Amino acid sequence: MAQRFALYYAPAVTSPLWERAAIWLGRDAANGSLYDGAVAGIPRDRLLNVTQSAGRYGFHATIKAPMALADGKSETQLRDALAAFCHNRAAIDLGTLRVSNHFGVLALTPLNPAAAQEFAAELVEHFEPFRAPLTARDRARRLPGLSPVQVELLDRYGYPYVLDQFKFHMTLSDRLPADELDEMAAAAEQWFAPVLTTTMRLDRMSIFIEPDNGLAFRRHADCEFTG
Repeated sequence: MAQRFALYYAPAVTSPLWERAAIWLGRDAANGSLYDGAVAGIPRDRLLNVTQSAGRYGFHATIKAPMALADGKSETQLRDALAAFCHNRAAIDLGTLRVSNHFGVLALTPLNPAAAQEFAAELVEHFEPFRAPLTARDRARRLPGLSPVQVELLDRYGYPYVLDQFKFHMTLSDRLPADELDEMAAAAEQWFAPVLTTTMRLDRMSIFIEPDNGLAFRRHADCEFTG
């Protein structure tokens, strides 16, 4: 079994944001619930078609990207280390949310995403000993379109969008053609309107697990900041 583990920010499972995002994506990564029916005028079959990858990963902001565990590291060790990392840490206010075009992908982005930059860099570095090296196949798959700086980060951290390349965002769709972006963005703005005026607080980290290659990620454990 080729399990992968990711360290994500995800809002509390009891929050309106998590609930609305799960319905939008058609799947709750915490409890496995599936959702049917149109959302903001978009038929479910069409919505599922443009959220296939986003729905598989579950609603989140990537901090430490999915990774196989290094030799000698266990799920229990990872969970204990994350709990220790979050202990006595203060929540980070990121400001209100908005629906954004993130390089052709719809996402929720906070007003002040840079507030998470230092935290994200610290976490990526801190948990690097838990990451098994990329396979040659995975490296080759990620290379197209990367800048020289991103290739360097890929080789160092197994993921190209870290440190100064990190942009806090919570994905709502797969990559969309330009003629679909405006319509889907309008639907997302309508659906998420009740939560867009609430200040976002990075106040926890979650472990998401991919049980095997290509299977849906599940939200496995939460570690709240206790400072």
